[in-house]
Amino acid sequence: MREAAILFTPCVFLCLFLSFSQAARQGQDMKCGACRALVDEMEWAISQVDPKKMIQTGSFRINPDGSQSIREVPLARSEGNLLELMETVCERMEDYGERSDSSTNRKSYIRIKSRTGGAMDLSEAKLDSRVTGSLKFACETIVEQHEDEVIEFFGHETDNIKDKLCSMRTDLCDHALEIPHDEL
Repeated sequence: MREAAILFTPCVFLCLFLSFSQAARQGQDMKCGACRALVDEMEWAISQVDPKKMIQTGSFRINPDGSQSIREVPLARSEGNLLELMETVCERMEDYGERSDSSTNRKSYIRIKSRTGGAMDLSEAKLDSRVTGSLKFACETIVEQHEDEVIEFFGHETDNIKDKLCSMRTDLCDHALEIPHDEL
């Protein structure tokens, strides 16, 4: 009987370890998916603003020499507009579904509602209100915890915001890139 207990105990620990590591990976997949969806939605919302619209920023005080420190920046990338977009961007997580990669068992999140009203291929998407609720919560957490980074990256036109923000800066998608992370 004692020999059976000795053999059984390592098996229990192994099963517990595997279930905890899978749960952690699913949590990481959710955070990564939320970050990548957040970037997609922010980029789309910015693209919908007229690029000719400008806003004055800076100090409206008059300097001792009589000048003012005012500059014009595109409205789409102004801090005020970005903050406004960040207040509502997570609502759009309801437009996403979950997709599983059968070879790696990793989860990713894809848009299931077209922005233009066109038909979309939903054959690989799993539609579940619990998933979209969790994705929305993960998005809200990212916006809250990484607000400064989101404003920094979207305040300027930057290439590969998904990789730079979600993988290199925040480590939410550390499995997505095979390049070294920057040191902060």
